[in-house]
Amino acid sequence: MVVIVPLLTGWCMDLVFGDPARLPHPVVGFGRCISFFEHRLNRGPHRVAKGAFTAVTLVLAVFFLTWLLLRLLAPWTWALMVVESLAVFYCLAGTTLAREVRMVFEAADRSLDEGRRQVARIVGRDTASLSDREVRVAALETLAENLSDGVIAPLFWFALLGVPGMMAYKMVNTIDSMVGYRNDRYRDFGRWGAKIDDVANYIPARLTAFLMIMVAGKPGLWKWVRRFGRCHASPNSGYPEAALAGILDCRFGGTHDYFGEAVFKPYIGINPRVPDSSDMEKSISVNRRAEVVMVLLAGVVRTLLFLGLFLMLMV
Repeated sequence: MVVIVPLLTGWCMDLVFGDPARLPHPVVGFGRCISFFEHRLNRGPHRVAKGAFTAVTLVLAVFFLTWLLLRLLAPWTWALMVVESLAVFYCLAGTTLAREVRMVFEAADRSLDEGRRQVARIVGRDTASLSDREVRVAALETLAENLSDGVIAPLFWFALLGVPGMMAYKMVNTIDSMVGYRNDRYRDFGRWGAKIDDVANYIPARLTAFLMIMVAGKPGLWKWVRRFGRCHASPNSGYPEAALAGILDCRFGGTHDYFGEAVFKPYIGINPRVPDSSDMEKSISVNRRAEVVMVLLAGVVRTLLFLGLFLMLMV
């Protein structure tokens, strides 16, 4: 029961409060650490090696510092559960993005300009020239990808490695989001960070797609997911996007502008229709149901691992 309480408490806190924008957030600290190393090491020769050192060092540091903190708190059960609950809360990001996606569709229903401004809050692409369809599709693509990166993957690593694993995953994800770009500045330095992120998300991305089609009652879409999931430039992001595109019978991808440069993304799906608010509500519902199933799975797996370790120590 001690293993489950922090998971359920942190998850419920995310459901109620969403992203704690007005509170200190570990990811902000992660970002400052990454910037500290990047500004000092991302220059001169051997940038790949320097980037590898940065990524590996920061991920291991977060894991072991979190583990040490929890060990120090172990004699005080309630203090331990409070800290673990807060860590779970900070590591999950399902509620806030669902709210943002709903706001995008509400804004787009009012006017295209409002939709463009609202979707710019959650996507990295240039939004000034997006069509109404592209605004809505961008929001849904982000929702699907975030279910994997912001919910299923953290819970997956919680199930395997507890709170330290969950926190380490957040560092991996933050490194990739800050330096994992294929541009002149980050191509070498961020290479290892991007690869570690690919490995960390390999199983969670496919698990996300599987959970989405199962809770939607469409297990037959797995062949669709395998077909279109490979179309994405990322080895992982295409799978949850393909699952959602299949569930909604719509099409993602296409040409988008990033920092003034046109980038073509292969199409995921075949129906180029314009998603409407009912599609948004259905997508959020699918996300929430997949999230509930994953919380239950993570709780069961973590409990079994805890009991197995306990029995091994007792022998």
